[in-house]
Amino acid sequence: MDELERSSEKVAAVFIALMSLLTLAALSAPRYEQERLADPKVAELAPIMPTVDVWLSTTGGKLRLAPQPSVAMAARGDAPVDIAIDVDARYQTVTGFGAAMTDASAWLIRNRLDEPHRRALYQELYGPPPNLNFNMMRLTIGASDFSLNLYTLDDIPFGESDTELRYFNVAANLDDLIPTVREILAVNPGLLIVASPWSAPAWMKDSQNLIGGELLPEYESAFADYLIKYVDTYRSHGIPIFALTLQNEPAYSPISYPGMLMGASTRARIIANYLGPRLAKRKQRTRILDWDHNWSHPEQPLAVLGDPAAARYVDGVAWHCYEGSQHAQGRVHREHPDKDAYITECSGGDWSLNMNGELLWSARNLLVTGMRQWARGVIYWNLALDENHGPHFGGCTLCNGVITIDSVSGEVTRTDEYYALAHFSRFVLPGAVRVRSTDTDADKGIANVAFQNVSDDSVVLVMVNIRKEARTVSVAQGQTRFQYTMPAESVATLTWNPNPLGVWMRRALGWLGRPGVPAGTD
Repeated sequence: MDELERSSEKVAAVFIALMSLLTLAALSAPRYEQERLADPKVAELAPIMPTVDVWLSTTGGKLRLAPQPSVAMAARGDAPVDIAIDVDARYQTVTGFGAAMTDASAWLIRNRLDEPHRRALYQELYGPPPNLNFNMMRLTIGASDFSLNLYTLDDIPFGESDTELRYFNVAANLDDLIPTVREILAVNPGLLIVASPWSAPAWMKDSQNLIGGELLPEYESAFADYLIKYVDTYRSHGIPIFALTLQNEPAYSPISYPGMLMGASTRARIIANYLGPRLAKRKQRTRILDWDHNWSHPEQPLAVLGDPAAARYVDGVAWHCYEGSQHAQGRVHREHPDKDAYITECSGGDWSLNMNGELLWSARNLLVTGMRQWARGVIYWNLALDENHGPHFGGCTLCNGVITIDSVSGEVTRTDEYYALAHFSRFVLPGAVRVRSTDTDADKGIANVAFQNVSDDSVVLVMVNIRKEARTVSVAQGQTRFQYTMPAESVATLTWNPNPLGVWMRRALGWLGRPGVPAGTD
């Protein structure tokens, strides 16, 4: 297309937008007729009300992120409502959503999908809306329980040491993991990666083994260098690391896969003396997140954040969902409001308590309540597993991925977790702000959380009905209100723009190239 054609199309688009604005203005303007007085009984033209778009999922899979008829808004009036949304009461900004690219996930994607299906999957998961718009990912530094074999990035013969990290290498990641992440970055260059080790190299540990044991004090500096070398090496492969944690689940020592105990005092000392100062000197910033374990022990990150020498380098706390309450995030936030919260691991699975699937639990407990308790981002555990919940090396034998890739046919199926995440990631855009909404979980059985996107001021409300009967909910925002009946055991995402006319005006100004208004900005 030459420049003349592009200019013509741009002019046509602007003309259509301006005509739409003029039409709306004309419809809203008062009417006058020559030689005739206005009839005082004729009511004024009602203001243009936004409409609410709805997407719905239900347990059992009958509806899966299915668009529903739009809901009309009306003037708010004086009647009470169940959920009042106040967009002027603003809380944390949203970083995003995603899942871990474990060795198992990368191996399945590269070895069970051909290139066209692989690229289509990347677009579906990481492309912009109406795709899932995933923009966060977790990587394991070395092997985890979802690897095909045991390894770290500096494995040497038993009894030797390598404090200068001369034998550091990422050879184990070159065939599957690194190419997969690079291809995803081509789809979403804004991908934010959190990286966590399951174990230090065996020669750094008192057990001399990847399974169990603790880091020897004399290798704390070398371990910090190990993490930094990982960041540098991955960056050299075109993969930037957004944040590091020092140890996955540092209060748990597994017996069948890599792990390492690391108490709060050790983490604080490594951060204060080695990792923090060394990362702080670098031009490309990599954040440090503490803890990376369950909600059940908030005293652990509080101990690290209570050490001023360490806290100055800690950007936030990483949480897992397997024990405790999401309110631990709120407790830490209240004591350290300058530190961020991220949920970096949570997995559903085919265990006995999961007879009705994971849709409601994931949407309500992980996402709605997790974000009401200050999480800026949510990263599920495995992105992809096979029909046998693997491949894995010990650990969880019944975990689910966001998707399942058949180990023989390569057929992709989408799990409940896929849809729970999609109810957020497709609509709550990076940079959105959580806003105040009435908490109706305890008294109404309807969990909810609300956001406002900064790009177009649209409001997003996600609601979860955990009851076995339908519930009608009244919602108000600003001077408008509406009602929606949530089906039994369902998740709904509702979106609207409080100022649809303003959106069109901003688009038109962008198309006209007004200074400070980027073309195409919503």
